[in-house]
Order: sequence, then structure tokens, then C-alpha cells
Amino acid sequence: MENLNHKWDRCSSSHQTPLSFKGNQKQIGQGQREVFTHFVSLPLAIYPDLTKNIEAFQNSVLGNNDKDPLKFQSTLAEMGIEKSIFVTPKTFHLTVVMLKLENNESVVKAQNILQSIFSNVRQALKNRPVFIRLRGLECMSGSLDKTRVLYAPVEEVGREGRLLNACHVIIDAFENVGFAGKDAKSRLKLHATLMNASYRKDKSKKMDTFD
Repeated sequence: MENLNHKWDRCSSSHQTPLSFKGNQKQIGQGQREVFTHFVSLPLAIYPDLTKNIEAFQNSVLGNNDKDPLKFQSTLAEMGIEKSIFVTPKTFHLTVVMLKLENNESVVKAQNILQSIFSNVRQALKNRPVFIRLRGLECMSGSLDKTRVLYAPVEEVGREGRLLNACHVIIDAFENVGFAGKDAKSRLKLHATLMNASYRKDKSKKMDTFD
């Protein structure tokens, strides 16, 4: 994937939170059994040019423009690649922290925490937009020929550390109430997932790797 620079400036608005709060079960990584119910993320799909690049990447890998699509599909099947393992472009995001919310009360509390730390997040960003760059492709774990998660590393243009500081503010808030997983801050990896085997429609194959 080509280098992509994008400005994240939702924190410049006092009327919108820059955070996305999602609820679903999600494992923290290959070989790790800890399961979470929700996660907090920074939305990246708000940029049309970025979603177009994600769609182009998917079409390229899936061979949608190939002259012999049937042959291409056969090769993909052998590699364990199918359309369902790609992230939906409109949900493209940077995951900040995984959460364990056991009941409705904890969900409401988590939502309130998000609202309460808004000003602290803005302060960590120094009330200025952040430009980010998506550079290359990497595997979450395992080898390039046997992986379950493929992602694009996220870098802050200028390397001031403001984005990382903002993420730490978010993580600290949830660690303080016991909602975040163990060592959430040390596990933080600024990335945007592109392909994940756990997305497979056939759940019996969600642990299968792809090449």
C-alpha cells in the first residue's frame, strides 16, 4: 500500500467526540485467548480518499479486475484468502484499547468515561489536528506466509508523539476502572487492520491462516 497522509482533526470540534465505541467479541491476537466485548477506536473511514484506497487494495488482492477471475479465485482459495476476511472500508479504524464490559451498567459507565476524558484527549493533542501516515503492510504475528491478521502501521507525521499521548490518556482512563485488559498501554500498537481471519463467514475456519 502506498504511503497515505491523513489529517485527524475531530478533536478540534467541541461538539463531536473523536472516539468510536463498538461492541462485539474480539480476541487480542493470534495465540492469545483473552476475549473482550468492546473496543475504543479512532475512525479512519471518515476520509473518502482513504476508503477508496482500501477498496482498491481489496480489489487488487481479490483479482476483481483480473482477465481470468476463475483461475484467480482458485489460487486465492489455496492461499486461504476470501472476501469476508477483509475489513469493511466504511468501518476502517485505529483500535486504541480493548475493553471487558460485563453488563449494561459497565457499558454506560464506559460511555460516560469517554465523554469525561474528551478535554484531556484534546489537551494531549495540544488542540491541533494530527496528520497520520499509513506505511506498508505487516503481520500481527506469525510469518508472512502464515498469518491471521494483516495491518497497515500508523505513523504520526512529524513524530511529536501527540497521537500516542492521546491514546495513553484513553487507555489510562479505562485501566483505572478495570475495564481494559492487562498491560493495555504496553501492548498498544498504532495500526489499522486490513485483513483478519476471524472475520470469516465460516466461523469454523476463523482460526485458519492465510498467505
